[in-house]
Amino acid sequence: MKCLKIICWLLFVTNIRSTKFTYYGYKVLRLLPQEQSQLEKIYQLQEQLTDTVDFWTEPRFLNSTVDIMVTPNELKNIINFLQKLKIPYVIMIDDVQKMLDDDIVINDDSDHFDSRSMLEKLSWTKYHRFDEINQFLDELASAYPNIVGVITIGKTYEGRSIKIIKIGNSQSKLKKPAVWIDAGIHAREWIAPATAMYIIKKLVINYEENFKLSDGVEWYILPVVNPDGYEFSHSKQRMWRKTRSPSPDGCLGTDVNRNFGFHWNEGGSSSNGCSETFRGEKPFSEPETQAIANFILDNKKTIKLYISFHSYGQMWLTPWGYTTDLPSDYNDLISLAEKATAALSSVKGTKYTIGSSTNVLYVAAGGSDDWAKGEAGVKYAYTVELRDKGKFGFTLPTKQILPTVEETWEAIKVLGTEISMLYQV
Repeated sequence: MKCLKIICWLLFVTNIRSTKFTYYGYKVLRLLPQEQSQLEKIYQLQEQLTDTVDFWTEPRFLNSTVDIMVTPNELKNIINFLQKLKIPYVIMIDDVQKMLDDDIVINDDSDHFDSRSMLEKLSWTKYHRFDEINQFLDELASAYPNIVGVITIGKTYEGRSIKIIKIGNSQSKLKKPAVWIDAGIHAREWIAPATAMYIIKKLVINYEENFKLSDGVEWYILPVVNPDGYEFSHSKQRMWRKTRSPSPDGCLGTDVNRNFGFHWNEGGSSSNGCSETFRGEKPFSEPETQAIANFILDNKKTIKLYISFHSYGQMWLTPWGYTTDLPSDYNDLISLAEKATAALSSVKGTKYTIGSSTNVLYVAAGGSDDWAKGEAGVKYAYTVELRDKGKFGFTLPTKQILPTVEETWEAIKVLGTEISMLYQV
């Protein structure tokens, strides 16, 4: 029987791999525009070559790097383009598929035949699939009914449930502040849902050692904002970023983080449905953004902290994403971010850059953290770009999951403690 299972698994994995998009010969180049004319040409490149050049990081400032993944067929043209314009570049990843293949565990689908509960097989040596994540949430709700509840806040375009987990001592009569955490807005950023899952595990399964956090704060955690895209990135196309809804241009997907309705379409997004930063035909065109907005607005009186996990770059970003202007309480946001990142850095020495999204990263109107602060009135709103700084980028190997989530948890502990003290009733 065991041999039969192994044979079935091998056939299953072989079939899955044969239908997956592969990235053999794809390279990731890091560009360094040093003149305004060079930067403008890179912007044009981003809009014109959506099928063959994938911008892993956005063009932003002079002397600020831009990472692009280039198809084998386009590589020669891109090299000629860079040399003609005298744009310095280096090769960060020589073969994207080889990088993925070297980390073989991410393609291991053996859990498909594993009948154990997710409470037993939850691991930080692999990236879990969407169904496994939802199974984990449901099992926690059954095993820990006094501190856990699972709420379905909507459905995706393809009909998947958008589930959040609510964590807090239900027997407590205190009126507590709440923290919202989401992850997986962009499908290919797998380390983000893994980080959210680790936080959930520490708050619930390790409740006895962290009870002050669960008792002093209500936690709303959405591990995967974009389930359709996330599952597609696992089963078909590893570097998929957007949702899976159709666009008017015949392409699929909207960038969730350009689709929120606060200063929507005011820079850093595209009207081209084939672009990775397509903002949607209108604000909140996506069921995912609608579900998040409705829930947060319904609970805006208690939610005092909003965090959205992304990758990569190791940055702790505040609003605003639509302007270089700073929020009036920017110093408060920076002060809390400094405490959180200091705790994070104390674990492995990982350094984070802190600042507003536009001034540190790039203009990106329609982002979730801008909306949370500007529209929903959440004072402390952050986007956190997790590991790394580009050596692996979106192909962050599984051996880096545990150190990433462990150090990030230390930041979350500080944030939970600070929010509890700031908003004690």
